Amino acid sequence: MKGVLEDHLIHQCLDIVLEPLKRAAQVGVMLSNPLGHNRYCFTPIASYIIDTPEATMLAIIGGKTSPVTMAMYKQFGDPFQHEPRTSSTTLAQLVAVASKADPSNLKAYFCEAQKFHLNSVHIPFWRNIPMSCPSRFLTPEMLHYFHKEFWDHDCKWCINALGPEKIDFRFLVLQPVTGFHHFKEGISLLKQVTGQTHQDVQRSIIRVIAGSAPCNVVIAVCALMDFRYRVQAYHITEKDLELISSALHEFHSHKHSILDAGLHCGTANKPINNWYIPKLELMQSVVPSIPRVGVTIQWSADITEHAHIDQIKDPARGSNNHNYDPQICRQLDHLEKCRGFKLAMSLKDPELGLDTSTGAMDGEPGDEENDPSVISRCVTDYFACSLRLASSTPDTVPLPRRTFSASCIAFNLAYDPHIRHISVDNATKQFGLLDLRAALANFLSYERSHSVDSVHPIGGGPRKAAENTELPFEDIQVWFKLCLQTTEIHTHSILPAQTLLASLPEGDWKYGRYDSVVVNVDGTKIWPASGLQGLLSIILFCISTIFIPCLIRTLDCTTPPHYAALGQAA
Repeated sequence: MKGVLEDHLIHQCLDIVLEPLKRAAQVGVMLSNPLGHNRYCFTPIASYIIDTPEATMLAIIGGKTSPVTMAMYKQFGDPFQHEPRTSSTTLAQLVAVASKADPSNLKAYFCEAQKFHLNSVHIPFWRNIPMSCPSRFLTPEMLHYFHKEFWDHDCKWCINALGPEKIDFRFLVLQPVTGFHHFKEGISLLKQVTGQTHQDVQRSIIRVIAGSAPCNVVIAVCALMDFRYRVQAYHITEKDLELISSALHEFHSHKHSILDAGLHCGTANKPINNWYIPKLELMQSVVPSIPRVGVTIQWSADITEHAHIDQIKDPARGSNNHNYDPQICRQLDHLEKCRGFKLAMSLKDPELGLDTSTGAMDGEPGDEENDPSVISRCVTDYFACSLRLASSTPDTVPLPRRTFSASCIAFNLAYDPHIRHISVDNATKQFGLLDLRAALANFLSYERSHSVDSVHPIGGGPRKAAENTELPFEDIQVWFKLCLQTTEIHTHSILPAQTLLASLPEGDWKYGRYDSVVVNVDGTKIWPASGLQGLLSIILFCISTIFIPCLIRTLDCTTPPHYAALGQAA
């Protein structure tokens, strides 16, 4: 009964708070747009960003029931979307319940409501808001629908498939990559991690389990990962909707392998032979919701969840760990008064105004210090640097240029190489690159006989040149570090540069250590529209590819080198 009273209280509070919006939704209200023009507006509920348990409470649905469809818990694993749970259906059920039990008699009304799988709230707050149906405004929420579902289920399947020790070891030996989280102690013992950690694990989970987990299990987990990444796009077309639906269908086609292997376990670590996962059923509502309310990534609880840190956890750390509530309120009140004082001072003296770089007052830390995913420093634009250097006369810039770009990627090398002079034969022995001389000969032959716009045919296969081919040079230079910069796929904004590292073969690492990259070897194909069907090759970024920019020195510096071809080949 305590839970029933809590649900009643929340709906009553929302009924009071949303009363102005209800009137505006019913009769309209005049509002000004960003241009200052008045518009006659109506305010139905477009989206209510909330996690799954609270969504069922707002939809006045009982446990083990979908808040947006008529599916019960035994139907959560079905590979199709069930009939939507509309507001008219729920209100009709409430009328039927009220005809058999008095709402003031909580126990009797609760028992009668359970027959319709309702939570006994007889006055939902959305009942009199036009065009507001829980099956529509309870939009898919990124943090809980996808990232939390991955951590609670997909990740557990992978840990059970490999075992805690083996999966921790595989995460341990992954090459650390600049800008990405490296789990040096594994993931099996992580507790109460944030959504950012969920995303960090997702980046590596497929390559970690590949080769050890059963093939169909890898396909099922990979299909869900494909579903999540496609849903997070900022622009989704009809073709994208088909691919999203196809990824979800592929998971359902292979999900039986997870149960057959006994990887789906409960709290007692005993295998479960069912798919009673609410978030799995909610995935079926993602594709229908996108044409109605827009892309899914805009409906995320990241901001509200982060408010728990700003408004509760950080002020609580400044308390004496006793009687938290009044101390937190006093600190928040103090901070608000300080912000008001600084604002008043900025109006009096413009030099004490807002810091335009962070949006905060001078001397006040911005959100970047609390959010590790935000880059607080200025992002260097290597594309602009490349264009500026390319348009400069050879006498005004040092040659060869260390910054160049091709298509949607920019390259930047340090001016001084890590190894200034080393012979090709010594490099072949030291780095274990048996076909280095043949690869360099192939590159030079192609570079001199083809146009600037052509793409060097890198990849597997035999070398056309012999291993003892004569080269027009004997010494080369070597870099162990290379900066790559790309653009955001949808908005084409400049992303922070990523550093690719390679280290010498030594000790137990007889082939060295290196980062991996994906290289487009066909200039007629554009990712992601072209997909991965033979259009992209996964190349291990090791010492051998570091040599390619060194060839700039072997070209005639009186004529600008073919940087575009070099960049595409690299």
